Amino acid sequence: MSPSVLQVHLDYSAWASNQLLDATSQLSHEELTRDFGTADRSVSGTLAHVFGADRIWLARFEGAPGTRITDRDRDLAVLQTEWPALQERWKQWARALTPESAAEVLSYQDLSGNPWTQPVWQLVLHVVNHGTHHRGQVAGFLRAMGETPPKLDLVHYCRERDAGRI
Repeated sequence: MSPSVLQVHLDYSAWASNQLLDATSQLSHEELTRDFGTADRSVSGTLAHVFGADRIWLARFEGAPGTRITDRDRDLAVLQTEWPALQERWKQWARALTPESAAEVLSYQDLSGNPWTQPVWQLVLHVVNHGTHHRGQVAGFLRAMGETPPKLDLVHYCRERDAGRI
């Protein structure tokens, strides 16, 4: 797997998450915490889940201990401050990827303590795909509240990037 492909996907994921942070910034506390009956319940819960997963996976790649999602992570102001910093760390990590390091097998434990080993490139694409899935949920929550969600597709990211808008 080409490191540049992984880098583009991580850049896209950061862009899409930031699009949603912007789109949700005007929601009231009640709207951010409205229970939609999904696993992470609400806009803030789902965004915190994606942020927390991004943080945990980067820690695994860096060989550091991961931090579970906390109530603090559900605060939109925290997400608006800490997620971009985390995204920058992801970009720095991805810039160091080589074809060899992307193909390396990472050994890690999931949050239940189960051991796993998988190639780095598969796990990077998992992180991006996981975020895409949950961002889609938040877009649906916005529609259910009468809001128009931002365009979050990879093709829109590529168009904006190629036009020099990002």
